[in-house]
Amino acid sequence: MTETSSLVDVLVLLIAAVLAVPIFQRLRVGPVLGYLVAGVVIGPYGLRLIANDADIRHLAELGVVFLLFAIGLELKLSRLLVMRRLVFGLGSLQVLVTGAILAVIAWSVGVTPEAAVVAGAALGLSSTAVVLQILTERGELNSRTGRVAFAILLMQDLAVVPLLSLVSILSGEAPSISAALGLAALQAAAVVVGIIAVGRFLLRPVLRLIAASNSTEIFAAAAVLVVLGTSWLTAQVGLSMALGAFLAGLMLAETEFRHQVEADILPFRGFLLGLFFMTVGMSVDLGLVMREAATVAAIVIGLVATKFLVNFGLCRLFGFSNRVSIHAGMLLAQGGEFGFVLFGLAGTLGVMALDLTNILILSISLTMIATPFLAALAARISAGLPDHAVVTPSRLDEAGEMSDHVIIAGFGRVGQTVARMLEAESIPYLALDLHADRVAEGLTRGLPVFYADASRPEVLRLAGAAHARAVVLTLDHAGRAERAVSILRQAFPELRVFARARDRSHSKILQQVGATQAVPETLEASLQLGATVLRAAGVTSGEVGRLLDEFRADDYARLDTAISNHPERRLGSRKEPAEQV
Repeated sequence: MTETSSLVDVLVLLIAAVLAVPIFQRLRVGPVLGYLVAGVVIGPYGLRLIANDADIRHLAELGVVFLLFAIGLELKLSRLLVMRRLVFGLGSLQVLVTGAILAVIAWSVGVTPEAAVVAGAALGLSSTAVVLQILTERGELNSRTGRVAFAILLMQDLAVVPLLSLVSILSGEAPSISAALGLAALQAAAVVVGIIAVGRFLLRPVLRLIAASNSTEIFAAAAVLVVLGTSWLTAQVGLSMALGAFLAGLMLAETEFRHQVEADILPFRGFLLGLFFMTVGMSVDLGLVMREAATVAAIVIGLVATKFLVNFGLCRLFGFSNRVSIHAGMLLAQGGEFGFVLFGLAGTLGVMALDLTNILILSISLTMIATPFLAALAARISAGLPDHAVVTPSRLDEAGEMSDHVIIAGFGRVGQTVARMLEAESIPYLALDLHADRVAEGLTRGLPVFYADASRPEVLRLAGAAHARAVVLTLDHAGRAERAVSILRQAFPELRVFARARDRSHSKILQQVGATQAVPETLEASLQLGATVLRAAGVTSGEVGRLLDEFRADDYARLDTAISNHPERRLGSRKEPAEQV
């Protein structure tokens, strides 16, 4: 790859992205499709403007690596453990059931048994890059749909090692099934445990040492080293590079450096992920599409339909609503990037004919291109379902069986912020609001939002207030907030009520009528504004934090005293103490 040709290739990629992405954003189909179509146009089967597409593909794989690293930064190990039922239960079933059904279909149309098994296993995987990017763009990564999709994708990444071993076994290269799978599992487990141990005990002190040098360039280099180093380690034992990056992000999420690291890798992630989508588009052989149009169309339609039905059925089996099941089913209905790897290995080892692998790889690429349309179709289909419409109080009886959850009264900007914070710590909640548009928007995102009046005791009973951790009142109308607090205290004397107050005097009134704690928004706004000014003036973050704590302590002294006098009013679980909101 010469210096001149490299520069030309980079210029072509940048021009294609700059032209295509804004156009597709204006069409409201998202940048992912823009990158994919741009790749088709400039690739070796389009205008042939890229001279060294193989080298670009290797570089573009890092886009998925940085995406999974960023996802890991947004999680915590404790939250991932909460999701274990979805990851190992729903995720494992999806891999096994989808792979088995697709293998039977492939065998029934004349594919050899060995090739059918590989086809089923590879086509059963979905695209981590495409799905997570779409969820991120729509702000749905932390919704129920996002959690379901992420859990399944994570299990699929874990399944790559045994699937690669399976291809070797079917080719006769591996000595035995048990030995091959056992060795692969031991190697993978050793590397994963090693990464977690290093991250837990060594990563924080090393980063503190680097941060003490006060060199942002060195710190950014260290962040990239952590990402690429863990990715390389997992790749050495057959796991995906993306999984290694995810584990690194998960470990860094437990440190105080997570936000700075995220800012450092953000430019790499955006550009390289776009590059990855463009390389997927480059793999679309338009000539093969024309020659094998009927076969490719049948595979694409059959794959999407089969995976959607299986995903939908499994989501319903695990208790998710029709709306969430449809969204997750459609989002995961495409083939994935690891299918390219499995089919490439199968073709090299002679398990599958090269003509068949080329057609299947092409079909996967087309399903990935179709995913933004499938996501939009899922939203349109679910819009006609009762689950998607504005929910009346009578539907709250489904939520009444919840316990240790938080009830959010009012789902405006404040309520949504509280909801996101609760989701970040895996604390269950449901929200009540009388604005139909807010409720509809929340339901579209798969959030537990109900159209109901939180000041009515019967509504709160249906919402499970008797077993709730707390009620959070975010109403912006002072009179309504006071009435709601008074009614709540009368109907549920033991229920903890945290309220939004307009100022100090309003905070005092709300506490007098029964609020456990009332937070004056003017005070918090002034504190944050002052902190911003201090940082701009060059005051260190540590000093700013100390001043914030000092001023906040002075203003909340009386409220904090009230809380300490009533420890039973804290937000922790009724079964065991937990941190306050």
